[in-house]
Amino acid sequence: MILRRLPEEIVNRIAAGEVVERPASAVKELAENAIDAGASRIDIATIGAGRELISVSDNGKGMTVQELSLCIERHATSKLDDDDLFNISSLGFRGEALPSIGSVSRLTITSRTAVAKDGAWMIAVTGGAISPPKPAAGGPGTRVEVRDLFYATPARLKFLKSEQTEQAAITDSVKRLAMAHPEISFSLTHNGRRALDLGIEQDDLLSAQGARLGAIMGRDFTANSIAIDARRDGLHLTGRAGLPTYHRGTAQMQYLFVNGRPVRDRLLHGAVRGAYQDFLARDRHPAVVLFLDIDPRQVDVNVHPAKAEVRFRDAGIIRGLIVSALRHALADAGHRASSTISMAALGAMRPGGLPMERPSQGLLHTAMQFQAPDQMTGFSEPSARFETPDHFAPNMTGYPLGVARGQLHATYIIAQTDSGIVIVDQHAAHERLVLERMKSHLETGNAPGQILLLPEVVEMEEDAAAALAARATELAAFGLVLEAFGPGAIMVRETPALLGDCDIAGLLRDLADDIREWGAAYSLKERLEEVCASMACHGSVRAGRTLNANEMNALLREMETTPHSGQCNHGRPTYIELKLADIEKLFGRR
Repeated sequence: MILRRLPEEIVNRIAAGEVVERPASAVKELAENAIDAGASRIDIATIGAGRELISVSDNGKGMTVQELSLCIERHATSKLDDDDLFNISSLGFRGEALPSIGSVSRLTITSRTAVAKDGAWMIAVTGGAISPPKPAAGGPGTRVEVRDLFYATPARLKFLKSEQTEQAAITDSVKRLAMAHPEISFSLTHNGRRALDLGIEQDDLLSAQGARLGAIMGRDFTANSIAIDARRDGLHLTGRAGLPTYHRGTAQMQYLFVNGRPVRDRLLHGAVRGAYQDFLARDRHPAVVLFLDIDPRQVDVNVHPAKAEVRFRDAGIIRGLIVSALRHALADAGHRASSTISMAALGAMRPGGLPMERPSQGLLHTAMQFQAPDQMTGFSEPSARFETPDHFAPNMTGYPLGVARGQLHATYIIAQTDSGIVIVDQHAAHERLVLERMKSHLETGNAPGQILLLPEVVEMEEDAAAALAARATELAAFGLVLEAFGPGAIMVRETPALLGDCDIAGLLRDLADDIREWGAAYSLKERLEEVCASMACHGSVRAGRTLNANEMNALLREMETTPHSGQCNHGRPTYIELKLADIEKLFGRR
């Protein structure tokens, strides 16, 4: 086969395979162009989940007729200052989207600048064939229409999923961009039906973010999440983090952004997982929305044509900021648990799933035809296990979790608060308390080590050994004492006592990998905390143990002052609070 240069239309279609994977990819690219154009309003409409039509209109700065002719050429862009690929402040910069879309569809672009005296101009591209620009009707801004997407590459159509699935992907793409840009209004219409209509949020950054996230993710997320606002070394992290008890079976409710760009990055997801690792079971995922603002020179966004992946110059600092910010926010939440749990409990209490409404007078009259308590057997007799009220603290004021009033099935503590009742799972609650004590011990940097009878020498790559040796002092604080033992070898003298009889060679190799990738020894700390969680589970008050009033109240008071006590080490709630008003609704009193 003779070496030859591929035709331009084939090159564009190859690029389209990378940039425009599905209709949602085209929507994302066109909406990003509108954002880069300074639009304050972006209207998106699709028919047939984007197969038949994608329309994106904006009120941005628009293009002249000369720019209109240039924008559909490959690698033509207005967004790259001084041709510096490591100083990118816009969402787009590669100049591939429009020619790629035009090569596989019927594309028309109508645009007009605010100062244009000759009106709007339109250019058309059909399967890569370009028609000259011509005058058109249109106000300031740009309108892009994509019809018959992939008609020029019919094989690609076979790889698209159902209309419902492709439509959901489009909605998700638009939501992600809308989350990152609350200063822009977005609308999305599917087959003539409005799916999104988001107005401009004009408050300060955190308030605007919160309002936009509430509009997109729902009030439940806002009510069960904590605001994030952290700075370090020129980095700024904002957003919201869900309470550990507000978790999901997948990571679909994790939205991550870098300089306003939606990304799916292994480092960022790993940092989120690390921050929640001792609050959730491994098969559960937190709900978070995080926005990272960073100097463009510190991040490489030119890793993939779709620009969904990034690479950081100093990954360790990024990971450290995310883990620290999330853990501080979760600590500030104290013993707070997800409000959705209480609502689920109330729903389960409703007899036959009846709505919580006041019954009719006739029903009340019928329901009251029962025997008075003093006439019913057993109601006027002392219980088998009776404690006088003096055994319980009489004053509930100032106690968020109330005062213990009893214990059910030797497992659940019932407490009365000023405005309702609290039900506590004694084992889950004590398990968290024990874990937090053990973690506090670790935080002092004096984790006990166990001296090996014979030091163990582990051979590894020279750069891996050097990375470990450079962190020897830091690792010693966790009970791991090691030193260099010639090129490509490490001698271990002590291992963390909490790890017991561990695979030392495997531990060191994993640590070396993490240190080289992240720049810090997070893996060891996380391993220790996992062991702490396991030990806490075995060392806690077990279900089935009878507690007296003093023990129950002591547990409640410690929960009130212990971070994260609203959930056990696996993300399950430790208590449920039921408001008196809701309880009264169950019995028709409201």
